[in-house]
Order: sequence, then C-alpha cells, then structure tokens
Amino acid sequence: MLRSKPRDVFFDLDGTLTDPKVGITGCIQYALERLGRPVPSRDELEWCIGPPLLANFEALVGPDEAPRAVVLYRERFGDVGLFENEVYAGIPEVLAEGVDRGARLHVASSKPRVYVDRILERFDLHRYFDAVLGSELDGTRTDKRELLAFALEQVSAAPRDSVMIGDRGVDAIGAFENGLAFVGALYGYGSEAEFAAAGATRWVRRPDDLTDALF
Repeated sequence: MLRSKPRDVFFDLDGTLTDPKVGITGCIQYALERLGRPVPSRDELEWCIGPPLLANFEALVGPDEAPRAVVLYRERFGDVGLFENEVYAGIPEVLAEGVDRGARLHVASSKPRVYVDRILERFDLHRYFDAVLGSELDGTRTDKRELLAFALEQVSAAPRDSVMIGDRGVDAIGAFENGLAFVGALYGYGSEAEFAAAGATRWVRRPDDLTDALF
C-alpha cells in the first residue's frame, strides 16, 4: 500500500522519465544487422525496453552470441542511441513538485550508470535528484531487485517510507521484494496485465497524474 508523502521516491529511467524507444530499438537493430540476423521493426522490439539488455539479446540471438550483441549495441548507443530519446511531457513539473514537497528523489535504473548520468545531464534532469543509481557495464545490478537493495542502502532510505515508480513488471517485483510501495507508469511500455501479474494495484496513465498519486 502506498504511504502518504513518501520520504524517498525512486524513479526508473526508460519508459518512466524518458521515452527511449528510437534509441534502444535502433541500436538493437544495428547489432542484429551486424550479426547477420533478421531485423525486426522498432515496434516489434518494444518488449526490449525495460528488461536487462543481455537477457534481451539472449532471447533474440541465443546465449552464445548475446555478449557480442551487447558490444555491438553499445558501439552505436554510446555516441548516438542514448540521445535518441525525449523527456515525457509533464515529468519536469512532477520532479519539481516532489522537491518542493520535501521528498528525496532518486533514479534507480538497470541501465549502466555511465549512460544514465549522461542522459539526465543532456535533458537537465540531474538537478532534481539526490542520487542516481544504475548498473555497471559488466552487468552488475541489472536485476531490479539487487539494484533497489543497493539503492536503499546507498541513500539510507527506509523501505516503509519509500516508493518506486516504473513502467515494467520487473520494477514492481524489485520494489515489493525490497519492501517498497510501487506506482506503475502506464504511459511507458508495460501494461495493466503486466503490473497485475507482478502484484501491483496502483498505476497512472499520464505523467501529470504522478503528483496526486505520490503526494
């Protein structure tokens, strides 16, 4: 159950703060083309937005070629793909309101921290957050359960006074396994069915609705 006026609010990045579809799917297409594999359309690759990258490529090309696919993906993502992205309308206002109301805001993304920082700085979002938590390039902390456990410890947050905002079922699972409340961002790439399957009961359809849901 969502506590009123949470002290610490953890936001996912992809599909929650920004819409990364063009960059993520374009870089997956690039990697698949370089590997000589069939290349699905961007719409067909939407399911890849949110879950860990290596797991996506294991599903697409198998475990043997997946590590090479990740390397190829990052060839394009590091210079081009991470900026093929846009902030959802209303998100800066939600973040500003959270800060004004005294909440501590954090980013908790399974994307490598080095990329998360660059994206937040590019879109002038970094200034709203007390802490930015992400994975490592070697795959450490790509699991949202592990990431949120790490995040709670790093910022000295009490789970009972914290909430996770995310757009995929893995965000909800990570939150619940660490004792956090959860609010789903239905405007991202998940669905009501995905949230419900993960045990979630609270979600919003627009970024603007996050302020009322949280505060």
